[in-house]
This record gives sequence, C-alpha cells and structure tokens, in this order.
Amino acid sequence: MKHTLAVLVENKPGVLTHISGLISRRAFNIESIAAGYTEEPDTTRITIVVEGDEIEQEQVVNQLSKLVDVIKISDLTAVESIQRELALIKVKASVNTRSDIINIVEIFRASIVDVNRETMVIELSGDETKIDALCQVLEDDHGIIEIVRTGKIALSRGPIPAKDQ
Repeated sequence: MKHTLAVLVENKPGVLTHISGLISRRAFNIESIAAGYTEEPDTTRITIVVEGDEIEQEQVVNQLSKLVDVIKISDLTAVESIQRELALIKVKASVNTRSDIINIVEIFRASIVDVNRETMVIELSGDETKIDALCQVLEDDHGIIEIVRTGKIALSRGPIPAKDQ
C-alpha cells in the first residue's frame, strides 16, 4: 500500500538529504518526494509517498520523528486530502496532428505551453491516474518524446493546518 506523509521540517540546508537518506538506509522505497516552502518562511513541507504495509509506514514515521529538524508528521493516507502531481509531456506534433492533440488536451483540461514545427509540450496537473491516462492516449496516438513529472503534493481538507493536527 502507498502511504502519503506530510512532513514539516525546519528550513535548513541538508534536511531533505537527511530525511531521504534515513528512509533509504532502512530499505524503504520512496515512490515520490517533493519539497517546498510553506506559509512560514522558516518551515519546509516535504510530501513523501512510501510503499509498504502499516508496520513499515509506522517505522518510517517513528524514525523520521527522531530527527531534530522534523516539526510534525501527518499521514494523509487515511484522511480526506487533496493530492496532485504536475506533468510536462512533449509529444510529436505535425501540422496534420495538432488539432487532434488540442482536442485531447481539452478533454483532460490540460494546457499547451509550447509549440514548434515538430512538437508540442502539454502541462497537466491532477491525480496520478489522470496523468497516466493522458500519457497513454498521447503515446498510442502521437508518440511521446519526453515526460517529466513532479512528486505528489498533498493537503488535508478542512480548516486545520498540518502543524496543528
């Protein structure tokens, strides 16, 4: 099972390396990891998706909570949350296929962010399955040249911030 953890940490150099090193040394697989600043300038939020059962997830949380720079850990797997990824997808696009690609992009509520004579770059945010579905359609019909995806980011629903949960 995949577990999505929101980890609030002090905004210091090396904290992300420390956290990812701790998880990988324990032989846990990091599915994705994304870090960014928060509403507080001295706090960074790291969203980590790890694969494992409940016991393994609990071990990850216990190990992370021992780190000095960790402020708070929230498991967003079991609570209502909003989870998104971002993808940029470069596809082959001739003059004859552009209108078809535009139609596909509109269906998925994506955006075209770059066009040249031979390619188009599409931007899509959404859950993992939505991005996978668009990639499959584009690959089958047009051919994907290159893809880059962010790790998952997530927020719990409701008025209570992660630091107060």
